[in-house]
Amino acid sequence: MGFKEAAVLAPVSFFLGVLFICFNIDHRILWGSTGLTEEIMSDGIQFYATFYNAPPAIKALLHAMIGIGLTGSLTKLLKWDPSALFFDGTSLVAYVFGICVYITVTIPSLRTIVKPLESETKDARMMALSVLSAGNVIMIGCMLGVLCFQAGQEYASRSEARELAQEEKKKKEAEASTKKDQ
Repeated sequence: MGFKEAAVLAPVSFFLGVLFICFNIDHRILWGSTGLTEEIMSDGIQFYATFYNAPPAIKALLHAMIGIGLTGSLTKLLKWDPSALFFDGTSLVAYVFGICVYITVTIPSLRTIVKPLESETKDARMMALSVLSAGNVIMIGCMLGVLCFQAGQEYASRSEARELAQEEKKKKEAEASTKKDQ
């Protein structure tokens, strides 16, 4: 694994870790057997308020990891062979889609949950909490997709190298047998 692969896999793994921590609350909000109760809602608001009110250094780390992952994906795409176009291109699309969900769903939902406007009711906060949880699940899917495509690319390159080695071995054996016959 090279630097470019690490620049993609490290941020994706970081985000998956953060999103799986959030999943402890999200699964209760989305699929709880009792529905969205006051207790679940207050737990979600308290949990996401912690993220929203995080120190600037934590937010800077999160956004730096977004940039590192995007840069790593773009630099891997510059190789411009069929493997890079398929695997890295699809990984880049999934990663950018995850970023778009973060910008368009997560940030506004966090603002609505933690610092609601006077006009926003309790129902609006409950809806924002549900939308945020669904957005987190979508981002988990995107990040898992990136990991799967990166693993697929590595598998494809290794199997291609194995096939080339076998062909080279057969070619050498054929040359050796023709020399022996002469």
